[in-house]
Amino acid sequence: MFLKILEPRDFSRGRFRMAGAVMNYSGISSRLMGVAEVLTGHMKGGLAQVNVLLSTLMGGISGSANADAAMECKILVPEMTKRGYSKEFSAAITAASSAITPVIPPGINLIIYSLIANVSVAKMFIAGYVPGLVMCVSLMITVYFIAKKRGYKPIREKRASTKEIFKVLKDSFWALFLPFGIIMGMRMGFFTPTEAGAIAVVYCIIVGFFIYKELRIKYFVDIIKETVYGTSTVMFIIIGATVFGQYLNWERIPHMIGEFLTNFTDNKYIFLVIVNLILLFIGMFIEGGAAMIILAPLLIPTAIALGIDPVHFGIVMIVNIMIGGLTPPFGSMMFLTCSIVQVEIKDFVKECMPFIITLLIVLILVTFLPQLILFLPNLI
Repeated sequence: MFLKILEPRDFSRGRFRMAGAVMNYSGISSRLMGVAEVLTGHMKGGLAQVNVLLSTLMGGISGSANADAAMECKILVPEMTKRGYSKEFSAAITAASSAITPVIPPGINLIIYSLIANVSVAKMFIAGYVPGLVMCVSLMITVYFIAKKRGYKPIREKRASTKEIFKVLKDSFWALFLPFGIIMGMRMGFFTPTEAGAIAVVYCIIVGFFIYKELRIKYFVDIIKETVYGTSTVMFIIIGATVFGQYLNWERIPHMIGEFLTNFTDNKYIFLVIVNLILLFIGMFIEGGAAMIILAPLLIPTAIALGIDPVHFGIVMIVNIMIGGLTPPFGSMMFLTCSIVQVEIKDFVKECMPFIITLLIVLILVTFLPQLILFLPNLI
């Protein structure tokens, strides 16, 4: 079991987490925020729109919902409350938008699923782009209508000029190039998915030291602390989930579940509806990575037997679990944002409900329109 956990390819999780930490100290995060601001700051609910778009951009680098939510709680939420947004709404949109991050490559759960299902990491990465963007646009539309009703104003009086947009994009080129470079590097065979995390760390360090010149040696103490804390937390979750998964295998639980579902229905869409309900429920109680490790081995064999593409099934699982993380009683993103912003869970749930409904609609699209996910991976 421990040899499985300590496989070299599994350390890509820690490397991507370190890349996300370096990014926060190197000026990359601030430039991504600048991009989000010039593109969405003129819209109603400007800062909330920035929140959503920043999570989408962050997904291309950090890949962790909780890391993204924690960062935005510290950076954006104080500014949102200063500009008249309620703390409850600010926490809700921060948590909801962080659900996008693991779907956009290199999402941590994309890596975990690819290892469990034995599917290409690169295919999972490419499959995440379209559903991630659909989640982003859907949340931005929801924010627009809420902001219009409540009078949340834009942060810019008018739309940024083309010249200003190009200036910000030029300044942010090295930040925006990272996710594209990772995907292309893997597809062209320059490095493996295992090496991609290390490449991302080195890239962020070089950009921070020599291009943006904001990274300092003294910051590495905090960077290493954040990396060790984030990675060790995930590793302990994985160890516990692996032990539990081994116990389930000994008791033949996966076989029993597969047999039950196969006898219950041979229709793949009914199977997907049942799986959605199970995953939404489980996501309320178990952290996303652990839920993935426990449930994926139980469900993947039956999904494949019913003719469901494992890449499609993986995205459905991840979106499900992320929505569950927003809901009581134990949703991880809900607890994190409520604790940092200091809001009551009942008030958070009330504000977050429109976003949960929006994401459920996206889940329905992702479930019943597999080509929405598969058309990009099928091109390669």
